[in-house]
Amino acid sequence: MSVFNKKKDGLEPPLDTITILKEVPRRALRAARKEGEWYAVPAGWPLFKAGDVSDSIYFILTGTFGAFRQMPDGRDEFMGHIRAGEPAGEMALFQNGQSHGTADPPTDAFHSSSVYALRDSEVFKLSRKSFQKLINAEPEILSGVIRLIVARLKNGELRNPRTAPKVFSLVATSPSIDIGQRAQALATSLKRLNVRARIVFEDEGREKPAGFFDQLESENDIVILVSTMGENSWFKLAMRQADRIWVVARADARPSDPIFPKTSSPAQAMKLIDVLLIHYPGYRQASKPSDWLQAAGASRIFHWTNMMGESSARLARTMAGRSVGVVLSGGGARAYAHIGAIRAIRELGIPVDFIGGTSMGAVIAACVAKGWDIQEIETRIRKAFVATNPLGDWHLPVVGLVKGRKVDARLLEHFGNSEINDLEIPFFASSTSLSTGLVRVHRSGSLRAALRASISLPGILPPVVEDDQILVDGAVLNNFPADIMAKFHRGLTIGADVTRTDKGLKTESFIDPPGFFGWVARHGLSSMPPIAELLMRSATLTNDPTNGHEDVDALVLPELGEIELRDWKAYDECVEAGYSAAMKALHNSGFVAQLNLVTG
Repeated sequence: MSVFNKKKDGLEPPLDTITILKEVPRRALRAARKEGEWYAVPAGWPLFKAGDVSDSIYFILTGTFGAFRQMPDGRDEFMGHIRAGEPAGEMALFQNGQSHGTADPPTDAFHSSSVYALRDSEVFKLSRKSFQKLINAEPEILSGVIRLIVARLKNGELRNPRTAPKVFSLVATSPSIDIGQRAQALATSLKRLNVRARIVFEDEGREKPAGFFDQLESENDIVILVSTMGENSWFKLAMRQADRIWVVARADARPSDPIFPKTSSPAQAMKLIDVLLIHYPGYRQASKPSDWLQAAGASRIFHWTNMMGESSARLARTMAGRSVGVVLSGGGARAYAHIGAIRAIRELGIPVDFIGGTSMGAVIAACVAKGWDIQEIETRIRKAFVATNPLGDWHLPVVGLVKGRKVDARLLEHFGNSEINDLEIPFFASSTSLSTGLVRVHRSGSLRAALRASISLPGILPPVVEDDQILVDGAVLNNFPADIMAKFHRGLTIGADVTRTDKGLKTESFIDPPGFFGWVARHGLSSMPPIAELLMRSATLTNDPTNGHEDVDALVLPELGEIELRDWKAYDECVEAGYSAAMKALHNSGFVAQLNLVTG
C-alpha cells in the first residue's frame, strides 16, 4: 500500500464511523468531505513527527497508529494506540500560535510527539481552517474533542487504556512448537478472565484487507494471530498487523541472531516484543534466556513451564492488562516488613506477576522472583542479615565504611550466579548512577550484581562499577520505584513503602561522641558507629516520603515506630508490622474486591 488520495478515485470517506462525528448532520459531513483529504498510510510510515508544524487534525478510518515521544536519552517511548474511529493530532490544535498578522492559521504550533502507522491504515485529514468551519457549524464537535482530550489526560499516559495492545502475534520460532495448541491454552485462560479472545490462523487471515482486522478488534477484547516464522506472506502480515509480538521459543534450543526474517513490522521496529520461553519436562536448557531476549530485541521474557497452569494464567493476565505487580521500597532493616506484606498477599491468594524494588526492597523482591515460599525466604534472610551483621566488616574508609566482603559472600550464597532473566517472575532492581545522575533499572544480567549495586549506600558500601558507570543505592534518587513498575506492566500494583517520615536519628548518638578508639572500647568492632546511620539518612534525605504513592492501587505503610535502618535484629517486629499493614491496606483499599472483579 502506498500513500495516495482516495478522493481522486471518486470515493467518499466514511466519516460517520468517527465517534465524535456520528451525530453530525449529513450536510456538515458533506462539507467536511469536500474540504479534507483521504489518505492510505502503510505500516511503519509516520503520520507526523515531533516538531512538525500542526496545521491539521487526522481522523483514523481504518488501521491503528502509535504515539511515541522521545526521551532525554534519545530512545522513543511508546505512549499509546490511536485506533479506528479516533482523532490524532488534536492536542496541538489547541496550542497557542501566532498568525503573524495574516488570516492564515497559526504556524508555530508543533506536535510534541510522533505518530506512526502500526499497520496499513487510512486517515482523513482536515486542515485547521476546515476544522474550525466544522466546529462553527456544529459546536458539539468541539465538546466531543475536549471530552476526549480530558479523558486522555485524566487517565494518564501509563495507565491509559489507549496503551493497551489488542492484536498479539504469537510467533513460533520452530515448527516443532504446536503454536496452535499454545494459542488455545491462552484463549482458555483468557476466557476464565471473562475476556473475549479470537484466534486467527493463516487459512482465515491470509490476504485480508485492513478492515477485516478492524472488525475483529471491535468485536473482541484480544485478537491472537498465529504463525510460524518463515518467508511467507502470512507471517509477514501477522508481524505487520501486531500491536505486540510474542515470540514463542524452546528453552532447549539456541536462537539465531537476528531471530526474525526481514519484515516491515512496526511493532518489531519499535521493539514491542516479548519472549515466551517454553520449558519441556526432562529437557536440558541449551542457551541463556538472555540470549533469546537479545536475539529477539525483546523487552520482557516469560517462562512457560506448564501448558495450562500458573504460567498460562500469568500470560493471560499480562495479555489482558490484568496482571498484578508488587513494588518494594528500600529501608535497610525496616524492609523486613516486606516479608510480612508478601505473606499477606499469598494468604489472600493474590498472584504476583511482576515484582521489583530498590535497595533492601530489591533483595526481598528477588527472593519472591526466585519462587521461594515464605519459609525459605525467612530462613535465608535470617541467615544473611539477622544472625550476624551484614555490615560488620567495617574499616577505616577509603570508598566505604565497610569492605563489603560479607555482603558479597551472602549474595553469592543465596543468589549464586542466577541471571535476572532466569527468574520465575519478571523482576527489576534499581540503582543510582553517579556518572549520569539518573536511575539505573536492572532488568537483565547478573542478579547478584544488580542487588549489590542497588544496596550500595554511598559512604557505607563500596560502589559497583558497571559499563563505565559508578552505581550506588537506588534509594538515593528514588526509594519507592512505583513509576518503574507502572512502565513494566499494565495491571494493578501493590506497593509497600517503609520510608521514614519522622526525623529518624537519635540525637544522643551525636552529642559529645567518643573518638574512634573510645567507640571501639564501648561497642567492639562488630557494631557500626553512628556515622553509618548518618550516611544512610543523608543519602535519602531529599526523597519525598510520598513519592510514587499515586502510582499504586494498594499502598502498604507498616507502622515501624523507632526501628532504625540498621536495626538488623528487629526482624520479627518488622515482619508482623508488614503483615498487619498489608492485610489492612488490601482490604480497606478495595483491592481484593477489585482484583476478584478483573480476574474472575
